[in-house]
Amino acid sequence: MRLDRAVVEALADLSRMHVQRLIKEGLVTVDGAPSKPAFRLEGGERIEVRIPPPPPVAVTPEAIPLRVLYEDESLAAIDKAAGMVVHPGHGNREGTLVNALLARWPQVADVGGRDRAGIVHRLDKETSGVILIAKTEPARLALMKQFAARTVEKRYLALVHGRPETAQGRIDAPIGRNPKQRKLMAVMREGRAAVTTFRVLRGYDAYTLVEATPQTGRTHQIRVHLAFINCPIVGDPVYGRRRQRLGLKRQFLHAAALAFTSPATGARVVVEAPLPPDLQAVLDALEPDR
Repeated sequence: MRLDRAVVEALADLSRMHVQRLIKEGLVTVDGAPSKPAFRLEGGERIEVRIPPPPPVAVTPEAIPLRVLYEDESLAAIDKAAGMVVHPGHGNREGTLVNALLARWPQVADVGGRDRAGIVHRLDKETSGVILIAKTEPARLALMKQFAARTVEKRYLALVHGRPETAQGRIDAPIGRNPKQRKLMAVMREGRAAVTTFRVLRGYDAYTLVEATPQTGRTHQIRVHLAFINCPIVGDPVYGRRRQRLGLKRQFLHAAALAFTSPATGARVVVEAPLPPDLQAVLDALEPDR
C-alpha cells in the first residue's frame, strides 16, 4: 500500500491532499526516516505523523442570550438552541456557542483552549438540549474523566420513522468513518465499539417517539444507530429519509437530560431541558384528537 493511502486510512479526519502535504514537509516518517507519498509499504514499518497545530484565530465574545439550566462555581449547563454551532470553524467564526460563552464567562477563555471555551462534549448544530461548560481547567478534566468512565448519563428524545421491533432494546454495533463518504459515519465491522439503548415512549401511525441513551460517545451515534434498525430520525437530512410530511426544518433529536457529579460540590446533578416549541408542535399535531 502507498504511504499516503495508509495514513489516510489510519487517520480518517485527514484528507489525502493534507496527508501528502505533511509527507512532503517531512512530518511523516517511516522507521524514523522521511519518505514520499508513493512509497510502498511492505508491512511492519513504524509510521509517525506529526500534525502541526492550526494557527490561532481570534474568537470574538458576543452577547448572545443563553438559557442556563444549572450553574455552580465549577460549571454551567446550557440549553443549546437548534441551529447554533458549538465550536468556531471555517465559515463559522461568529454566532457560535463559544462566542456566547466568552461574553458570559470571560474566565473560560483558556479552559481547554480559546476555541473550546470550557465545552466538555459536543452536540450537532441541529440538535437542541443540554450541553456542559467547565468554568475551570480542573473542572474540565474532572468532567472529562467522568465521560471517559461512562458515569455521565445522557438521555435523548427522538421521533423516528416506523416503529422498533421491541418496546425497548440495545443496539450494539460498531461505528466508523464511511469509506465512500468520509464526512459521514456508518455501522461497520472494523469501526469502534458503540452501544445505544432505547425505549419506546409513544407510538403514532407512522412515527414513534423514543428515548435513546448512548453508552458510548461516537460521532452521530444515535442518528446512525436508529437508522441502522430501520427507524431513522425524522428530519435527519443525512441518515434519514428525504421526504417527511411533518414540516420539520431540522432533525427531531433533543438532548433532554444529563446526569453527572459536580466537581465543585461532589453531588450528583440531573439537568433537564424541556422539549423546544418546534418539536413539541410536531408531537401535538400527531395526537389523534388535535
